[in-house]
Amino acid sequence: MKRLVLGIALSSIMTLPAAGQQRASGDNFNWNGRVPAGSWIHVKNLNGPISVVAATGDNVEVVGTKHWRRGDPSVVHFSTETHGSDVTVCAIWGDNTRCDGHDGNGGRRTRNNDVSVEFRVMVPRGVKVEVETVNGDVTVDGATSEVKAESVNGEVDVATSGGRVNASNVNGNVRARLGRIDNDADMSFDTVNGNVIVEFTGDFGGDLDLETVNGSLNTNFEMTVSGRLDPKHIRAHIGKPGGPRIKLETVNGNVELRRR
Repeated sequence: MKRLVLGIALSSIMTLPAAGQQRASGDNFNWNGRVPAGSWIHVKNLNGPISVVAATGDNVEVVGTKHWRRGDPSVVHFSTETHGSDVTVCAIWGDNTRCDGHDGNGGRRTRNNDVSVEFRVMVPRGVKVEVETVNGDVTVDGATSEVKAESVNGEVDVATSGGRVNASNVNGNVRARLGRIDNDADMSFDTVNGNVIVEFTGDFGGDLDLETVNGSLNTNFEMTVSGRLDPKHIRAHIGKPGGPRIKLETVNGNVELRRR
């Protein structure tokens, strides 16, 4: 085993959830309701950004706003579904009627249609968050529990005060700043074209797998490296014993692991 510090050089509406209120007025949408701590709010989009902030009250609130220049806003509608105590809200293009079909197409009406939807999600303490879009940025700031964040074309930026995080992208950077981690569940941060930058607190411990194809691996943590020292792929342990397994991976970009 070797000890190492890596440097920089290396609106049609579905059935309303019983616990919430849903309103659609013109091109705006709002859902407000109670999601118990430990349950999920899922928000899915196809074209447009999603931002998550801390709520000031006890309810989750999801606001969706359509934007367009020349397109037909009527081609986009919203759906709200419940699965137990979990709630899913999504923007749907075309003729689909359920959130699990949100990424389908609606034929000629959706072609060359520039309508986008901007979601803003307000989340109280303890509620888990899953947000995903295809074209747009995903920003999570103020979450206190588990987070899953995903985009295809955009930036993914997550900041939490506690809880497991998984963040994924294809064309864009992945950034995450994590607080206290209370369990040893695996986490991953990955993209194809972009940088992966993750910050942990100084008292964090875990097993790391850092990998890039065209880029560098950088950290200011002291590491205990396992196996061969490869400037493109390193397996190591940082911090106190135990902890989760964490994967940081990109193809075209740098991987940076920072002490928060």
